[in-house]
Amino acid sequence: MNQIKKAAIGIIGAMQIEVEALCAAMENTECETVGNMTFVCGDLRGKRVVCAKCGIGKVFAAMCAQTMILKYSPDCIINSGVAGTLSDTLSIGQIALADQVVQHDMDTSPIGDPVGLISGINIIYIPTDPAVTAALAAAVGSENVPYQRGTVASGDQFICQSEVKTRIKSNFETEDKPVIACEMEGAAIGQVCFVNKVPYGILRAISDGGDEQAFADYPTFLAAAAQTATRVMLRFVENWN
Repeated sequence: MNQIKKAAIGIIGAMQIEVEALCAAMENTECETVGNMTFVCGDLRGKRVVCAKCGIGKVFAAMCAQTMILKYSPDCIINSGVAGTLSDTLSIGQIALADQVVQHDMDTSPIGDPVGLISGINIIYIPTDPAVTAALAAAVGSENVPYQRGTVASGDQFICQSEVKTRIKSNFETEDKPVIACEMEGAAIGQVCFVNKVPYGILRAISDGGDEQAFADYPTFLAAAAQTATRVMLRFVENWN
């Protein structure tokens, strides 16, 4: 077995635009490719960090998270990037912080399970780590970016229809936890971290409205949203103990 290269913080983004500025800011870097994923390990704001672009979708995200845990044993993992809003109060350019994640396309309800139940661990909502999420919230506050905390829903779909947006909220919104954003990786990373007992957090900058306007919004605001997420992540890394 290869020697584990210890990192304090693991950061996973789905797309190059979500991780390239973080990787560029690292010093003393080492790169290692596993499968089709390149892991960049280096010093960032005084911390040893490993960063990777996983690719789009839950399978790539899970592969990346498991590989990162086995090869770098990070103290925590953050999934950083962009998302569509599912909240009436969370606008483009603002931040969604997950208190918990769900897989909105996980559905074994025909055999009697609740929609979203993950077989094997038998839960619907996977909580993020409270200390990690609090530190992310502090970093967002330091950067003066409006944000909301709640449930982030993941699935292998780009959500761009109001009726789908409504269905996800109807299935997973609870009295104390609004469903605030949709994306395609966070809950898969959350599941891997949960079964491996690795603290994790989800930070997503809003790039589109998750509705019929999403196709126009997404390419227009993608770069700006990714830059916002990167700025917050740099602050988080700097302050993380």
